[in-house]
Order: sequence, then C-alpha cells, then structure tokens
Amino acid sequence: MAENVSKATHSGELKIGDLVLKCAVLEDGTRVLSQRSVFKAMGRSGSTGGIKQKNGAHPLPRILAAANLTPFISDDLRCAITPIQFKTRRGGNAYGYRAEILPEICNVYLEARESKVLNLSQEKVAAACELLVRGFARIGIIALVDEATGYQYDRDRYELFKILDAYINKELLPWAKRFPDEYYQELFRLRGWRYSPMSVARPQYVGKLTNELIYDRLPPGIKEELQRKNPITEKRWRKHRHHQYLTVDLGVPHLEKLLVATIALMKASPNWPTFKRLFARAFPKKGDQLLLDMPYTDDEQENSL
Repeated sequence: MAENVSKATHSGELKIGDLVLKCAVLEDGTRVLSQRSVFKAMGRSGSTGGIKQKNGAHPLPRILAAANLTPFISDDLRCAITPIQFKTRRGGNAYGYRAEILPEICNVYLEARESKVLNLSQEKVAAACELLVRGFARIGIIALVDEATGYQYDRDRYELFKILDAYINKELLPWAKRFPDEYYQELFRLRGWRYSPMSVARPQYVGKLTNELIYDRLPPGIKEELQRKNPITEKRWRKHRHHQYLTVDLGVPHLEKLLVATIALMKASPNWPTFKRLFARAFPKKGDQLLLDMPYTDDEQENSL
C-alpha cells in the first residue's frame, strides 16, 4: 500500500432502518462509506470490481455499470466515483466512497425507476435507495457519518484549527495602518465625543467597541486567538496591533471589508441608537447589546488597536 494512504481516525456504523453502512472519517476530514457495505446495503453483494469506462476514467462500480443506468449518471458522478484507499483504525486496508457520493448513486436508481427502465432486481436496489435517501433527507449524510463515528465531538475543534490557520499568521506582520481615520471620526461622532485628529490616544472603551464591532465579526475563535498571541502586558497595553497577526490573503481582506461596511453604516446613522439597529441587522450576533449599551467612563485608556 502506498505511503500516502490516509488513515481513519474515527469509525462506526451508520444505521438507516434495517440497513447498516460502515463509515469512517479520515485524518484529513474526509467522510467515507465502506465500499462493501454500500453494495450490501443496496442489495449488491459479491465482487466490488467495476466496469472500465470508455473515457478512461476509473471503472464504474458494478452497481452503476448496467447499460440502462448510463443516461442517468452525470459527468460529475463519473469523475467522483473513484474509491478511496485508506487504512482502518486497526491498520487494515480498506476502500470506501466519499459519503457525499451515496445520495447521488441512489438518485441514479430513483430517476431510472421513474423512467420505468429498471429490471426486477434493479427495482429492489431502487427500494433500498429510497430508504437511504429518506434517511439522508432527515439530517444529511455528513452529519449522519459524524454522529455514527463520534467525529462530531472532535469536529468543531478540528474546524477551528483550520480557520485559525487560514486567518492567523505564525509570524508578526510589519505594522500598517488598517483602521482609517474615518472609523474613529464616525465612532466619536455617534458617541458624542470630541475627536482630535492629532491625538492617537484612544479611550479604552473604543477598544472594547472595536472588539465588538470588528473582531467579533471575524470567524469564531479568531479574536480569542489574537488575544492569546497578543496579550495585555503588565503596563496595561498590548505590544502589537491585533491585525498584525492576520494573514494577508484572508484575514486582512476580511478585516478591511468589515471596516468598510461598518463605516458606511456609521455614516448613514444620525445617532448611536440608529447605528446599533442597522449594525445588528447587518451583522446579527447573540449578545449585541452587552457592549454596545455599556456606559462609557473617561478614565480608561487604550493603546491596543
């Protein structure tokens, strides 16, 4: 077996009615269904070999190889039907299909049945497909696999790691001005504060509002990771700007889009209550009132933006 074959990190059995599908989640997050269990669930036990396609693509599995099914097989399905080789959690060799493929295979039989081209044995497969499709419609094949394998308990953490990796740099970027003067001018106007363009000192409450308006609108977990990488020092300030840790290809562009949208809403608002309503409608999020309604105190200083 090739060295780059993925390994299963989670495995289990997916039960839909009387049908049982062995499933697994691979180390790259791919959800797969055992090739043999797919055939068995659809009433096609025996060899898992396939019939070679004329275009040289991977052989179609025997369950789709009948000539009367050909008109109902999409080009996308033909390309995606390639079995995935992987190692089971016990170290054995196995083959499976991406979980998303099974509903498409089922639809081939259901469309063929609707066109009245199936033979008697294929009608039995179509009946099994109908049962499977009903099960998928209730929750969704990915969610079903995650529940059956226990991957749902690790999924959120895994997805968070991927998001953090996409948004946050491992190295600090050189400083660049990301928050335009307009942002502070409009924020101060709406709050009824005196704005001095020559001063870079900001009340600490401005930092709290910026977290609420901008950084909290980045994907979940980003603000917390920025705070971890750029903590408040003993002198009560941060050594760097949070945005210096954002990736230039995804993190910074997202920040800039949020700023543009927020400034536009600020300019369209005659007062703070109006802005709050517009902002909450544009960027709905639980707990919006917590910081946006807090009273301001003059004695707080902030140098972290």
